[in-house]
Amino acid sequence: MMYRKIIAVYMMVFTGFSINAQDSVLPLWSKQIPNSITTDETEVKAYTDILRISKVQQPTIEVYLPSKANANGQAMLIFPGGGYQILAYDWEGTDMAKFLNSNGIAGIVVKYRLPNSESQHQAYNVPLQDAQRAIRMVRANAEKWNINPRKIGIMGFSAGGHVAATLGTHFKEEVYAPQDHIDTLSARPDFMALIYPVITLQEAYTHKGSKVALLGEHPSEEKARHFSNELQVTADTPPTFLVHATDDTAVPVENSLLFYSALKEKNVSATLFIYPQGGHGFSFGFKDPFLKDWTRQLNRWLATMN
Repeated sequence: MMYRKIIAVYMMVFTGFSINAQDSVLPLWSKQIPNSITTDETEVKAYTDILRISKVQQPTIEVYLPSKANANGQAMLIFPGGGYQILAYDWEGTDMAKFLNSNGIAGIVVKYRLPNSESQHQAYNVPLQDAQRAIRMVRANAEKWNINPRKIGIMGFSAGGHVAATLGTHFKEEVYAPQDHIDTLSARPDFMALIYPVITLQEAYTHKGSKVALLGEHPSEEKARHFSNELQVTADTPPTFLVHATDDTAVPVENSLLFYSALKEKNVSATLFIYPQGGHGFSFGFKDPFLKDWTRQLNRWLATMN
């Protein structure tokens, strides 16, 4: 009987090791986490129909890799949404990473810090700090993970779309002190996909919950403009794929339209899909026979990024 128990434990350990060998969770920061404050606050994981994570204390990347034989060299960092209040971690994160794997693409889910946490100061900077560090970490590990360092894109949903768009337009900003050799690498994404994204923090079309969570109740006009990413597009902004639903009442479709127009003005390659219905936060859109086509369009677009 004891022998069988030992074998069972061994199999559990071995199985766990074989899974984690591919899908690794790595801390972002090798030293002190920038802008962090020591508090009694703890991270919260709420399991209902989806996994919601709030009060992030230790930002990480969770790495999902396709088999080496299937890998095409591309990678996508994924920023789940949640209004800068929570992260819809599986709904707009790990589920998407697994989908990308099925198409030969590495999927890296970023568990970034949220500005509503008590464990940080200058909270408006922490999502960008984590985003810059995350893409640099992927570049640093590109060879080990069978990734082409010039084919690393980003993907964001809702407020995660704002994080991604901020990275895509503010990648040159020095928002934290370098910690190691990783921080010598470029933070510029090679391409980005923004799914029902928060783009603007200007009053007319912003998602007010995300704006307040990021900047506070009464931000200066200067700060609101700085993080209104349609105003920060340059010729160096990466090629962009956008998806939105016309009937989105949470984050108006004008967010994607404003960003598309700014990209067009700067002669940056832009692809925009607007669906008549779907509302907000539809993830894969499986419940709508028309909307669910957006992931096929994404795959076709990613093929052109080679």
